[in-house]
Amino acid sequence: MVFAQRIIVRGGGDLATGVVQKFYRAGFPVVVLEVAAPSAIRRTVALCEAAYDGIAQVEDVICQKVSGPGKLEDCWNAGRVPLLIDPDGAIIREIKPSAVIDAILAKRNTGTNMAMAEMTIALGPGFLAGKDVTAVIETMRGHDLGRLILQGHAQPNTGVPGEIGGKSTQRVLRAPAHGVVTAHKRIGEVAERGEVVFAVDEQEVHAPFTGLVRGMLRDGMEVPQGMKTADIDPRTDIDVSTISDKARCLGGAVLEAYLYLRNQKEAPR
Repeated sequence: MVFAQRIIVRGGGDLATGVVQKFYRAGFPVVVLEVAAPSAIRRTVALCEAAYDGIAQVEDVICQKVSGPGKLEDCWNAGRVPLLIDPDGAIIREIKPSAVIDAILAKRNTGTNMAMAEMTIALGPGFLAGKDVTAVIETMRGHDLGRLILQGHAQPNTGVPGEIGGKSTQRVLRAPAHGVVTAHKRIGEVAERGEVVFAVDEQEVHAPFTGLVRGMLRDGMEVPQGMKTADIDPRTDIDVSTISDKARCLGGAVLEAYLYLRNQKEAPR
């Protein structure tokens, strides 16, 4: 069954991909809006890679880059999710979606507002539910992960990654200087403690512990100093080709929010 309600997801990173999959499997026509050069770290599970390669597949979802709104129907009819380079959301007014979902995870509002669609749903901090958007989804790991917020904010960004296997800030490897990234390890490889994971120009970054490389920016990408460039997980048995537990949780939460809000609107008064 394919629903008439069109869903726009702003962002195509790994967490946004969990959202896209839920709506895709539920039968909704979904459009992903991205920037021209996305900087997703966990590229093997990020549909935004279609911005570079034309096609990206994560599990059962195939995402195809399209040149404009006239190509959306062909993409949907082929069972694919279209991706448009449209960081400002210019297409939103043209296709009149039932919902706009901000899954950019910028920790701030980059322009999503309630006027964009009947329902607007945002992931994480930077949005006020009931004013900026219809609803906010909590993204902080812990008891409230995936909670639907209809009034108020998500928990503020702490800048500290969630703890996994006893590791938190150590999991994130950042650019030591402004320059061009050269990967020494591939996503899915194990980096031993002390091994070079990547370099920015001539400055090498070493693994702080033995772990699985879950994320790495593309070779040749220019980065500013301090930018998140790679991600290591102390669990070495993770499948880097499948959507994470957190992304699945958030995807289910957004789908729940959409259906709940629609039911509320359609309920007899």
